[in-house]
Amino acid sequence: MTSKLFDTVLVANRGEIAVRVIRSLKALGIRSVAVYSDADAGALHVAQADLAIRIGPGPATESYLNTEAILEACQRSGAQAVHPGYGFLSENVGFARACQDAGITFMGPDVHALLLMGDKIRSKNHVAAHGVPVTPGISEPDLSDEELSDAAVEIGFPVLIKPSAGGGGKGMVAVYSAAELPEALASARRTALSSFGDDTLFLERLVSTPRHIEVQILADTHGNTVYLGERECSLQRRHQKVIEESPSPLLEHHSDGARIRAELGAAAVAAAQSVNYVGAGTVEFLVSDEAPGEFFFMEMNTRLQVEHPVTEEVVRVDGQRLDLVQWQVRIAAGEALDFTQDHVQLHGHAIEARVYAEDPAHNFMPSTGIILALTEATGEHIRVDSSLHVGVEIPSFYDPMLSKVITWGTNRAESLTRLDAALASTVVLGVLTNVEYLRLLIADTAVVAGNLDTDLIARIMPGMKFRALSDAELALAAHLSRTDTASTQGPWALGDGWRLGASVGTEIVFEMDLGSRSVTFRKTENGSLSIINGTKFVVESTDSGSYAVNGVIHKVSLATSPDDIVWMSHSGWTAGVRPVLRAESLARELATLDQGSGASSPLVRSPMPGTVIAVQVSDGESVVLGQVLATVEAMKMEHHLLSPSDGVVRMNHLKPGDLVKASQIIATVESETKE
Repeated sequence: MTSKLFDTVLVANRGEIAVRVIRSLKALGIRSVAVYSDADAGALHVAQADLAIRIGPGPATESYLNTEAILEACQRSGAQAVHPGYGFLSENVGFARACQDAGITFMGPDVHALLLMGDKIRSKNHVAAHGVPVTPGISEPDLSDEELSDAAVEIGFPVLIKPSAGGGGKGMVAVYSAAELPEALASARRTALSSFGDDTLFLERLVSTPRHIEVQILADTHGNTVYLGERECSLQRRHQKVIEESPSPLLEHHSDGARIRAELGAAAVAAAQSVNYVGAGTVEFLVSDEAPGEFFFMEMNTRLQVEHPVTEEVVRVDGQRLDLVQWQVRIAAGEALDFTQDHVQLHGHAIEARVYAEDPAHNFMPSTGIILALTEATGEHIRVDSSLHVGVEIPSFYDPMLSKVITWGTNRAESLTRLDAALASTVVLGVLTNVEYLRLLIADTAVVAGNLDTDLIARIMPGMKFRALSDAELALAAHLSRTDTASTQGPWALGDGWRLGASVGTEIVFEMDLGSRSVTFRKTENGSLSIINGTKFVVESTDSGSYAVNGVIHKVSLATSPDDIVWMSHSGWTAGVRPVLRAESLARELATLDQGSGASSPLVRSPMPGTVIAVQVSDGESVVLGQVLATVEAMKMEHHLLSPSDGVVRMNHLKPGDLVKASQIIATVESETKE
């Protein structure tokens, strides 16, 4: 090591990746600077950095995507370099150029590589000229629909339409016949224009049973480039990765897997060297399950990947693990790689599961809230990269990923078993998570066998059976709801039917799973009695601090939020149960009565907290059943709010930019015949 490392590095990101980068900076003895928005003032990365600087309000466009604010934070902190993490500004050419102009080292490739690899058409044509296999297709600028249609016939169906400036699967459309093509092209152009500001499209041959396999590379400024094995990322939902692993089970089980791995690695190195790439990067390939030796370049990610921990867990250089973030820092400081390809070995198997704040049982609806209780997996060969701590708020402005659970094993079966146990021990109360879904996914027979492809989740998702709240757990929720209300608000707030002589039962309505259930509740001398669907449930506290329902101790993790939601978790399953206040319940009943017997509720509620990005109707406008009234965005997910009936809409002064809460009434649709 002849180069001096940086004294101070600013981390231009948030969440688990910011925490992870700060950890590596501390190991190198480098002063770390965090940046944060108002929504992240209490975040873990803020607490763990040596210095934290506010850069703006909650929306990412006003904070983490604000180049000027981040450069000003660099100047204030004396940071000589910026680590961009992934997402946000990590592949932004303008930001990289602004850092260069300000004399600040951008920990990533230069502007030339970012420009070339940031455009799918340019990058595909470029690497093809350097001997990297590409999918048969047509990728030229400004192709008309007629030119694309003619090319599709030559390529042969099925074909895949892809936006040139796209990412994350947006605008990608599979087309199986010439008759489908015109509408598919029109739809893809609309999506590409609205999502990326560029409706340029290209076509590729659709590979049957495709597998998504990517290769991690490291390249220094001295002309050295190595590849660090491969990662299998075929388990995807709507082109977003869910589970990643290294090495690929496809290559592990193939008789010629070692040769194919070497060819993939050589192709990745060729792609990187073709643009004089510097730093950590990933070259992604589409691999045919039927013919693994046939693989095609998809794109190059010019940054660290979310799934980089599985590479760190299996790659050994002369028997030692690599820290990819530390190598990003060392390369950016001018150091040369101190090993060659011959020194790289793979040891064991690692798998990563992404934990999101979302509700898979209900179309993966985003979930926000405050973390009330937390247990993250620990143990030998278990790694958790996380941004969580008790009391932190999960806002609606950003990606919903909370953490990543990574396990290592001597083989894939051992790693899978360890991952399932780690997920089962994970408890996050205060928001809904996808942990139960992850456990169901890795227990699927095809996943266990390693028979993966990018469409697998779509095929098995309809058959997934998510756990429902039991009647006994509902009785426990009623007990906690009434007990906690009494302790925080006093007995007069309970409304539990108490009177001199004896108490009478009171009806409690609970909201859960986008529906509602009723409980007749009464306090008893030692606990409470709930009647649900005619069955009695006696809840009592035990000496150990747990609860028994009808004499059976319930081993569930419990917490009650300030807004009276009772949160429960067990073996990865999580539920939030909210008591509906009498006034709210009465208002709903009256509104339905006003509409007439058997009518749907006229109230339109936001199913999630978020930001209104569009209001499609005007106050007083006549609408029809199913018409889109407004669109709410949360955690990069859009949700259309639809009219429940024909009628006249009242929009409650809603406008784009407004913040809404979960279950907030955003509109009312009144019958036009109402007097």
